[in-house]
Amino acid sequence: MTPGQILCAILLALAIGFGGAWQVQDWRMGEKLAEQGGQFEKELAAISNAAASQVQAEQGKRLALEQQLVGQDQQHSKELSYAQRNQARLRDQLATADVRLSVLIEDSASSCNVPTTTGAVGVVHAARRAQLDPAHAQRIIAITDEGDNGLIALRACQDYVRAINHSH
Repeated sequence: MTPGQILCAILLALAIGFGGAWQVQDWRMGEKLAEQGGQFEKELAAISNAAASQVQAEQGKRLALEQQLVGQDQQHSKELSYAQRNQARLRDQLATADVRLSVLIEDSASSCNVPTTTGAVGVVHAARRAQLDPAHAQRIIAITDEGDNGLIALRACQDYVRAINHSH
């Protein structure tokens, strides 16, 4: 063999060695990348599952809060309806004079509410009262109606805020 052929054979052997080493490194690196990709997929799946369960838990809380608020709203609506029925009944009774509103009258002449004469039935310890004009009574009832409605609405708002704050 000539020195050129030997040199060519050595170079060929070196090239084959380098190519083989390169191929082995490529296989090792491919294995490592595949392993890292699998690990990344597992971590990503775990994060996705955690996020999904957290979203589901938050949706459950929201649904429970909505149901609680619906129940409170129904309760306040019933209270408001009941108060409005009672107020309407009282207005009707005032209009038909079935009921008369009255106020206490202070008796400056006497500090005792016992009448000077007694009836056949017995002694009545009652304060002196004056009946209000039906128109004035109607205005008073209208004012108390607005106050009652306002109190019911205020209680509903307070319960709503408490429920929202309690959920957070």
